[in-house]
Amino acid sequence: MKIELSRRRLLLGALSGAGAALLSGCDQLTQNDTVSGWLNQTERLTRASQRLLGGQRLAPEFSEADISPLFRANGTQMPDSDEYARLLANGFADWRLRVTGLVQQPLSLSLSDLQRFPSRTQITRHDCVEGWSAIGKWQGVPLGLVLDAARLRPSARYVVFLCADELEQTLDGSGRYYESIDLQDAWHPQTLLAYRMNDQPLPVAHGAPLRLRVERQLGYKHAKYLMEIKVVDSFAQLWGGRGGYWEDRGYEWYGGI
Repeated sequence: MKIELSRRRLLLGALSGAGAALLSGCDQLTQNDTVSGWLNQTERLTRASQRLLGGQRLAPEFSEADISPLFRANGTQMPDSDEYARLLANGFADWRLRVTGLVQQPLSLSLSDLQRFPSRTQITRHDCVEGWSAIGKWQGVPLGLVLDAARLRPSARYVVFLCADELEQTLDGSGRYYESIDLQDAWHPQTLLAYRMNDQPLPVAHGAPLRLRVERQLGYKHAKYLMEIKVVDSFAQLWGGRGGYWEDRGYEWYGGI
């Protein structure tokens, strides 16, 4: 998988050096047919390889000494919404994470509720499709514990993360950031709902009060500013139908590394 990521970085870096304009999620690159085709082939290979090697294979973890002195905040760094501004002003005391969809027990969880779940701490590398990496320390509740509490229905297949940030102001909501993973990755032990970064409450620029960490996938999968988790059986009713904001605009869905 390291070879595939290196090849991906080389290709993206070469195109960037040639003058490709990078947006917060490198949207311009995915509009290039050659890049899109190559990334789709890489996605199929990476996902198949990870499944073959075992769904619970861990991403590398590092020591305190390896933590990057600078960890870039990519994409949105402050959601442009009145609701988020109100929640932030109150220290997220009124914020709730809703768990809905194909669950037997819908949930509405405060930050304190989440912190009462057993927690996990991990030091991992964040790999951006733009070609940069950084190592950070994350603490949060394993997503699987929250899903266990919600008791998924048998038809459940995907977990969708709906966020506070809108990258485009659209009437139909398609400009709202969202992401999704399948159930195998949802129950991976390193898949966290993270509320602390480098021993501090999660900063706003990195997704406060809660973000997803799915360590075997590229950075755009790590949704920030979580507001709702929705369990579904397909992507058909989700805006572009491809399972994520950038996926609806041409990115690969799995984004594995």
